[in-house]
Amino acid sequence: MSNPLPVALTGDREILARAEALRPQAEALSGEIERLRRLPTAWLDKLHEAQLFRLLLPRSVGGLEVDPMTFMQVVETIARGDASTAWCLSQGGGCAMAAAYLDPPVAAKIFGDPRAVLAWGPGPKAKVREVEGGYRITGVWAFASGARHATWLGAHGPVWRADGAPLMDADGLQVERTLLVPANEPVLTDIWDTVGLRGTASDQFALNDHFVSADHSMTRNHEKECREPGPVYRLAALQFYEMGFASVGMGIARASLAVFTDLAREKVQRGLKIPLRDNAAVQTNFARAEAGLRSARAFLHQTVSDTWNQVCQPGAKLTVEQRILIRMASTHAIHQAREAVDFAYNTIGTPAVFASHPLERRFRDIHTVTQHLQGRMGHFETVGAWMLGAEADLTFV
Repeated sequence: MSNPLPVALTGDREILARAEALRPQAEALSGEIERLRRLPTAWLDKLHEAQLFRLLLPRSVGGLEVDPMTFMQVVETIARGDASTAWCLSQGGGCAMAAAYLDPPVAAKIFGDPRAVLAWGPGPKAKVREVEGGYRITGVWAFASGARHATWLGAHGPVWRADGAPLMDADGLQVERTLLVPANEPVLTDIWDTVGLRGTASDQFALNDHFVSADHSMTRNHEKECREPGPVYRLAALQFYEMGFASVGMGIARASLAVFTDLAREKVQRGLKIPLRDNAAVQTNFARAEAGLRSARAFLHQTVSDTWNQVCQPGAKLTVEQRILIRMASTHAIHQAREAVDFAYNTIGTPAVFASHPLERRFRDIHTVTQHLQGRMGHFETVGAWMLGAEADLTFV
């Protein structure tokens, strides 16, 4: 396998071939995944065998440490078959980057199992307290995608000293840590009864005054505590979530337009005499949907490729401008994907409302993607403010 050096837009062909080989099975299992609201064990076996949960895991602990172009295309390929699976791979990939911030023995302990998956989610009311040898943590964390097949869970929160005072860093900000615990220790609650992406099992977990040793904690700041020299780790997990979840959206859209193309050849709407493919308005709007999706994908891939080739240079660091561009391109891709799916769903008409229709689940899935933090329309305000020289909150950039 090639080293993660500057690349064109192609990605690692051998790893992409693994994803393409699994795509038909992802599509065949999509109904079962939706019904179970989690990934079936036998399907997880296939994903682990292909090492698709280890895309962003350092090579030092048995990962693939792929370039961003490969990561995006794997996620997009699987999303064409099943969006929930692709979402879990994207989330699991970003979480696996935690190994780059841990002491090598701890990273090996957590990720040495070839079926290792780390999952986490936000816990806004969590509290971490310093104690001898580590921390005690209390809180509830939700939206932990992949929690039901995870082997470890990450609990994130602000840190307080033993005397109750907040622990502050050199910049005057309260220190935050992510504490890693075996998945069988927290209490899990099934909360994931949703419109779409039902198979991600993005459930809730809780800990109460739970002790975690200091060496099982980490920062999510990619410029602090990172021990891995590879250029992958000059980017933060946030950038890979942006790329990955945008790729989920593009995979959903590409599959939806493929379904539409097949149906439009024969579908004759009620009261009309010609199939959809011969309707001038449909032809125009289909071309616009294709142009929107393809241009958004090209913008994202070119932006990521340019950034990657720059951060691969010796001593290079990710710049604010690069972060801004990735945020803009990824959010734009999510919404262009939604527009493409909406076109296909709306144009097919009444048949698409039935659960048995191949567009029905994809319509629900893409509209769940847009509701996520990564699809937030407010990101465009942040990007625009920064580009215009106005004050911009870069928290999610």
